[in-house]
Amino acid sequence: MPVDQAELGRRIRQAREACGMTQEDVARALGVSRATITQIELGNRSVSGLELDRLAYLFARDIREFLAEEFTEDDLIHALFRSQDQADTDGVKQALRDCIALGHELTSLEELLGINKALKTVAEYPFATPRSKWEAIQTGARVAQEERRRLGLGSAPLGDLVQLLEGEGIRTGLVSMPSDVSGLTISHPRVGLFVVINRDHSATRQRFSWCHEYGHVLLDREAGGIVSREADRTSLKEVRANSFGANLLMPEEGVRQFVAGLGKGASSRVLADVFDEAGVVAVDTRTEPGSQDLQLYDVVQLAHFFGVSPSSALYRLRNLRLLTEAEFERLKALDEAGNSYKIAQFMGLPVQDGERHANEFARRFLGLALEAYRRQLISRTKLSELAERVGISRDALDNLVRSAGLEEPEEHSVLVPRL
Repeated sequence: MPVDQAELGRRIRQAREACGMTQEDVARALGVSRATITQIELGNRSVSGLELDRLAYLFARDIREFLAEEFTEDDLIHALFRSQDQADTDGVKQALRDCIALGHELTSLEELLGINKALKTVAEYPFATPRSKWEAIQTGARVAQEERRRLGLGSAPLGDLVQLLEGEGIRTGLVSMPSDVSGLTISHPRVGLFVVINRDHSATRQRFSWCHEYGHVLLDREAGGIVSREADRTSLKEVRANSFGANLLMPEEGVRQFVAGLGKGASSRVLADVFDEAGVVAVDTRTEPGSQDLQLYDVVQLAHFFGVSPSSALYRLRNLRLLTEAEFERLKALDEAGNSYKIAQFMGLPVQDGERHANEFARRFLGLALEAYRRQLISRTKLSELAERVGISRDALDNLVRSAGLEEPEEHSVLVPRL
């Protein structure tokens, strides 16, 4: 049954209220008067397709929700949206809009192309909310160890984390966010399981963020959505996700093996009893003074091996008691002075390439969009809109379409716009 003008206005009002926005907020965003918004909500003024599209983006909705038979007034996504009211001075809500809109577009493309990413394929660990930081740390470490075992990763470094998450049925994306937001996780019927990372952060920080948000997917899915902010890093769920991320990226056994391969990490004194049926021989040996001390160049190599920052490697070594507090502080000061970067350059270690991950996401997203366009499931206008979402200009898109052999002479074009 078609949605009439009055019902559409009612749904727009409900969507606005669910986001905690005023009519003035909406009028300002659309560049119209408050009276115009009032008339739309009362059903006295029609809404153009372009206006409805902008309203859907503003309210973090799929445009099709407004025209469907059933309309949900509120859900977990909008509870998450409202929870950022006190923190919106740095644009968190805007980042949420971009992420959710991107999730809607991904879902729509996958549905058009018959790609099924069922939520039930993703693992879940139903632990209760931890009662203390120590419990949060232990749980995160335990789940990371179990997840490595389940995935058959052993103690080796992780490869491409985007491929890992996508292989587990989790959609991934990169969006520019405020600097104090590392990423967010959304679990929603229309958006799916969706992990989004801050595009503007360094590649090593992004790698940790992928693992951190993966922890939220496995442990906090019932929350519907979580924004990972520096200001919340001491909350128990964030501590647990950080512990999970550190242990998934740098498993204890793998770190100890690497350090042992450097000829270090042994105790300064080793006591052992060698025995047989005849008796026992006590062995007391000492390593050469200073020979086991880890240096910054060791830390740089360890960080490169596991694809993390030297700072993360330092904290992991300290937590595993492979560094004393004094050694940690000394090496941390050297790292903060920029010496790790210099050492990596001298050793010829390549810098982690964050742009590659950004391009990988854009490639996958554009691949879906081009396939939908090839099958005449979306119009050229919609293709341009999707390309713009991942930073592809109209000229670049024109070249891409021509290179893919999808451009037909205008008189033979039979594309039917469906989105």
